[in-house]
Amino acid sequence: MPKIHPFLWFDTQAEQAIAFYVSIFPNSKVLGVMRNPPGAPGPEGAALTVDAELDGLRVTGLNGGPTYRFSEAVSFVIDCQDQAEVDHYWDSLVEGGEASMCGWLKDRYGLSWQVVPKQLFETIGGADAAGRQRAMAAMMQMRKLDVAKLQAAYTG
Repeated sequence: MPKIHPFLWFDTQAEQAIAFYVSIFPNSKVLGVMRNPPGAPGPEGAALTVDAELDGLRVTGLNGGPTYRFSEAVSFVIDCQDQAEVDHYWDSLVEGGEASMCGWLKDRYGLSWQVVPKQLFETIGGADAAGRQRAMAAMMQMRKLDVAKLQAAYTG
């Protein structure tokens, strides 16, 4: 069976970005760095690719130059158990980046993330139709998702 993993194109910050992500997610580590040999495009000895494991997910970062940029068309979703996890991941990733709406953010490297508590789906997907509408309306006003406010909106 083939193995599939994300390959992330950075300008020149792959090594810094991967180290940043490894510092945020538990059970994470850099697996290896391939450096530019003499005569390769880019500075000799600079990182070309960086392989890492982020809480069990293998990712590769490439220093490919300024040709391509990240967009919101692709994002990483972080499934959180509670508000403490939402706060940890949101606060860590948004630092130096940009908050968006409904739990979305761009980190300092331009990569988009969705920081989502399990309670979001319990409220916007709950059995009570009116509660679902209230929770959805509450979510649409939030940047970082707030579990207590989602639950309060759902229960009315």
